[in-house]
Amino acid sequence: MTRPAVLVTGGAQRLGAAFSRAFAAAGWHVVIHYRSSGEEAAALAGELPSAQIMQADLAENGAADALARDVAAQLEDWRALVNSAAVFQPDDVAALDPGIFDRAMQVNARAPAMLAQSYLAHATARGGRRVIQITDQKLANPNPDFFSYTMSKHALDATIRMLAMGAAQPDDRIYGLAPGAILPSHDQSEEEAERSHLLNLRRRRTSPRDVAEAAVFLASGDLASGETLFVDSGQHLLSQPRDVIYLEREAAR
Repeated sequence: MTRPAVLVTGGAQRLGAAFSRAFAAAGWHVVIHYRSSGEEAAALAGELPSAQIMQADLAENGAADALARDVAAQLEDWRALVNSAAVFQPDDVAALDPGIFDRAMQVNARAPAMLAQSYLAHATARGGRRVIQITDQKLANPNPDFFSYTMSKHALDATIRMLAMGAAQPDDRIYGLAPGAILPSHDQSEEEAERSHLLNLRRRRTSPRDVAEAAVFLASGDLASGETLFVDSGQHLLSQPRDVIYLEREAAR
């Protein structure tokens, strides 16, 4: 195979599917990871010029390491890892839910950290390897909603510079990519999302394509390792007291 390879976790649906399509359009072989959306993963792979699917439940201990080892054994030029898979469940600053916290920390922080470590330990690539950790604009613009989710993204953010400092090869790059509000989330309708996703400096709805093309750019490795790129139409530059889901509903009353 002459194409460079990328593994996109959660690559069958939502923003993950946008990453898969963007890398495919840029000439990459795409490994689409999924947990339970096998039909969607297979259908997407069938649309792309060069793709395969792999299943793993990242909530299970050892799954991230096993997934990385499997991909590394199959592909000689595994050039990028996009850690996109995440869970987004509501709890808040006044009432942390232990079950939600444990799952958020496992899927959103521990699994991508271990997957990145295993990737850097086992993968080979021509021209260096790229890890892209998908974080959130909430890192710079926090609010009390989705408390466990936000903590997990802060934990994931902490891995970026540390992994960059510890990367064994000088041409390896570790990046963060922090989107804003992109798609309807939690219990939003499309109409609510259309309004709430304009709550940013540009009054513009950031598209999945915007974020996906940024990931392809980061995979080129032109930025210094350890950097985070915000793609959110300036949302992270605001100070929002609540998640935009609830800000829109309060404004609509």
